[in-house]
Amino acid sequence: MSSATVAVIIVNYNAGDYLDRCLTALDGQTRIPNRILVVDNASTDGSTDGIETRHPRVEVIRESRNTGFAAANNRGIREVPECDWVALLNPDAFADPGWLEALMTAVDRYPDCAFFGSRLLCFGRRGVLDGTGDVYHASGLAWRRDHGRPDRPGQAGDEIFSPCAAAALYHRGAVLEAGGFDEDFFCYHEDVDLGFRLRLLGHRGRYVPESVVEHVGWGTTEKRSAFSTYHGHRNMVWTFFKNMPGPLFRRFFFQHLLANLATVMLFAARGQGRVICQAKWDALRGLPRVLKKRRRIQAARKVPDQALRACLATGWTEPYRRLLGRRLRPERGEAG
Repeated sequence: MSSATVAVIIVNYNAGDYLDRCLTALDGQTRIPNRILVVDNASTDGSTDGIETRHPRVEVIRESRNTGFAAANNRGIREVPECDWVALLNPDAFADPGWLEALMTAVDRYPDCAFFGSRLLCFGRRGVLDGTGDVYHASGLAWRRDHGRPDRPGQAGDEIFSPCAAAALYHRGAVLEAGGFDEDFFCYHEDVDLGFRLRLLGHRGRYVPESVVEHVGWGTTEKRSAFSTYHGHRNMVWTFFKNMPGPLFRRFFFQHLLANLATVMLFAARGQGRVICQAKWDALRGLPRVLKKRRRIQAARKVPDQALRACLATGWTEPYRRLLGRRLRPERGEAG
């Protein structure tokens, strides 16, 4: 097992009993974390009451307001300078005993990787996958790979574009090099954005099928709520504009435009026309700030266009099939 140090960071916002269950699962890990931090985003449901008594190894950082999933994780990452790695875990994600050990074993096995994704199973339906890493399409759409498919025990690990931050391991230094999570995102799509920036810096990541977590998936937000729709689809635009290198940006911009038009029409048909239009309008209003970030990100890029293109999903049918099938990743529930 790796001798590297690791902190587990959990961002909590009104997670109720899920948080205590999540921490109980951490108590039973075969690889004991060096530190466990709960960053509480001003919860009002009492979910952190008595946590330090029931779980003495847990440190709780209580924010005075809801700073969002991105900012709260950045706060946690800053608080553990002595740790080489940070494992992020949602409060509605319940880790099997060997979860962290499997991730840290992968650290030694794949020294060229800076991030690792877990095998997410649907809570209460362990035979169904919640995801095996994130797919990023050239259009800017993203989704959880294998979401809703039958679990396949014995599946080999492979390279992924980015991990789902509901249960993921990151090299702390690499995250800081990339600038951490973008706090303007607040929540949703922020882990895809971070994964993109890590890739632009030359970092790679893998899926670790032995690192098993049961994930509720809607533990702290409502499925297809106005909140999740707004943030997910605003941030989808910002991720593309910030990170896609110039030649690929020009090549795939038409697909990006079509993807945005398709989401507007679909959500309008669902009765969410106002919120999806507001998301896209605010995405456009925020572009001057995004483009300033883009200049810094692209100036620091270390990988050639062809290497990044090889990591992207392409083709015209898959993203729209998934869109119509209601499996697009920005609708995933997440703390923050």
